[in-house]
Amino acid sequence: MGIGLFKGGHMAGRFGISGKSFSDLAIAIAAVVVIMMIIIPLPTVILDVLMACNVLLALLMLLIVLYTPRAIDFSSFPTMLLVSTIFGLGLNVSSTRLILTLGTKFDGKMVRAFSRFVVGSGGTQGLLIGFVIFIIIIAVQTFVITKGATRVAEVAARFTLDAMPMKQAAIEAEYNSGAITEEEQRKRKMDVQKEADFYGSMDGSTKFISGNVKVGIFITVINLIVGIIFGMVLRRESFSDAIQTYAALTVGDGLLSQLPSLMVSFATGLIVTRSASEETLGEDITKQFTQSSWIFIVAGVTMAVIGVLPGFPWYVLVPMGAALFYLGWRLRSAEAKSFAARVEKEKAKAKGTKPAGSSEISPIVPLDPLLLELGYALIPLVDKDKGAELTERIGRIRREIAVDLGLAVPKIRIVDNMRIEPNEYCFKIRGAAVGQSKIRMGWYMCMNTGGVTEELNGEKTTDPAFGLPAIWITEQERERAERAGYAVVDPPTIIATHLTEIIKSHAAEIIGRQEVQNIMDELKKQYPAAVEEATKIFSLGEIQKVMQGLLREQVSVRNMVTILETMADFGGVTKRTDILVEKVRQALGRQICLQYADENRKIHALTVDPAFLQKLVDSKVDTVNGPVAALDPVLHRAWISALSASIAAVQEKGYIPIILCPEEARYLVKASTEREMPGIVVLSVPEIASDIYLESLGEVKVE
Repeated sequence: MGIGLFKGGHMAGRFGISGKSFSDLAIAIAAVVVIMMIIIPLPTVILDVLMACNVLLALLMLLIVLYTPRAIDFSSFPTMLLVSTIFGLGLNVSSTRLILTLGTKFDGKMVRAFSRFVVGSGGTQGLLIGFVIFIIIIAVQTFVITKGATRVAEVAARFTLDAMPMKQAAIEAEYNSGAITEEEQRKRKMDVQKEADFYGSMDGSTKFISGNVKVGIFITVINLIVGIIFGMVLRRESFSDAIQTYAALTVGDGLLSQLPSLMVSFATGLIVTRSASEETLGEDITKQFTQSSWIFIVAGVTMAVIGVLPGFPWYVLVPMGAALFYLGWRLRSAEAKSFAARVEKEKAKAKGTKPAGSSEISPIVPLDPLLLELGYALIPLVDKDKGAELTERIGRIRREIAVDLGLAVPKIRIVDNMRIEPNEYCFKIRGAAVGQSKIRMGWYMCMNTGGVTEELNGEKTTDPAFGLPAIWITEQERERAERAGYAVVDPPTIIATHLTEIIKSHAAEIIGRQEVQNIMDELKKQYPAAVEEATKIFSLGEIQKVMQGLLREQVSVRNMVTILETMADFGGVTKRTDILVEKVRQALGRQICLQYADENRKIHALTVDPAFLQKLVDSKVDTVNGPVAALDPVLHRAWISALSASIAAVQEKGYIPIILCPEEARYLVKASTEREMPGIVVLSVPEIASDIYLESLGEVKVE
């Protein structure tokens, strides 16, 4: 076998055929040979070889099924079932042709040897025994194995197809919650699809077995009746000689063809009755049969008692009972040791000490990058049995932020916390709380967006995401509130919106060096030149600081190639983070402008009094964390007051508050307003792309 495989691979290599192409070619040739052997007469030597191959194929299929943990791991079984059936029928046709043609001269070693071995005696008694065995095998296949396997396959196919949407929805929910990666999601969905296809195919493939049994009966009758007629009419044999010859050959041929068929039928029954498991059949049986020692103890005592009763073979039953009792006693001892180990572990855990032999606690107790703590009343929002609405929304949040900011948000771990109030939730970044609020389960939050036609009474509250005034209403008032023009949101939406705003505003804190390294590793596969040039000049921490500077002002870092190339361009001039951030912003100018431009590609912005800007620039003080504006406190208050009034006027017109200023002052304007008005957008003149139009909404005058 090894030499044959070597030669096959060697020849395939000589003729430029890959291993995969060679295997496909071999299968195609085998399929043609199976069909042709039904038509073309075969020498008895080749027939013996093919019959041995038929037995081997059936044996291999049975063993593969026994050692395969999951049914879909042998997804080619339905196809192999068809191939083995056609192969066996082709051999039946070929052997029938040779038996009828040669008669007593038929020298098929497999058929004759198998007949003598199975029957066990010659003459009429041997023939009758052979026919009885043949009939029993057919009856077992037809009424027990085939019928049962067919029914199980039908039920499995129906239930698998019915459960397929729910399984896919569960996989989608796990992916949305961050429990599995996108690659794992695709693999699991593919497994679900393969499982449905497999059982659907098995539902039809089991009909091959029942058809094979019926054809086997028909061929046996043909061999016997037509053989006797040929022997008596064509070869002038007596009836006793004819029936002796053709009956013996018919029994041998029938039994030889039904043995592989029986093994394939058994394999079919096994594979369609296997439950979902990650272990082989032998491992499952061993584990499940040894779950309780009392099973073997009771069984052993029972067998021993039966053995001492009058008339029963005590020399069989008593030793069997003793062996079972001994096995149960061994299992009982193992269970006692396991129970003692568990008790010791629980005691050690309760006392706050380590069990003997355990390793030391790690000196590093890592924090979850992102953690959502829920009070026990909010647990239904993440319960799979109740829809897990919040889990699904969190998955969408991660994808949306990845698209909007280019930030791959780490998995958000969701836990229940008994120390917070039942209706409260708390969001933490690396162990520090950054946002929390309370939710009323079963109620809805209504906000007046300006188009309300009817005022509703409700419990007053504040929207946690934007700080807007809102009210709580019940389910019965929801439809009325929507007709009145209120924006009505349910608890999962409230939490999801709040999380979105928190993650966006704290994006600079979320991205760490490891996240930057992951980005660089992935980017290097497609843009190695940009990554190598930038990493030669800048350290990982310096690249991280620039990305944090961009994210701090809601600038997407998705275009990492432009960011790295711009940093490389100015790396020989300066390594100051504030200057590099400004240069990168200018390189991303069109992207930034389109965030705030209207449908006509126009930006409505405020300008600042040039005299004040000059004072702002003159007050600059360089610190370790970048430049700051050291304005006189009185001037700073006047600046904030004037800016607040201008922004209020802009917002009344329905515009986003945007300030336009020179490049050298942009960073200082943003830094001087960060504490009082963190949501202000500050753009520099070089950031405005050539195809973006500007409209001035006024100038901020500082008295």
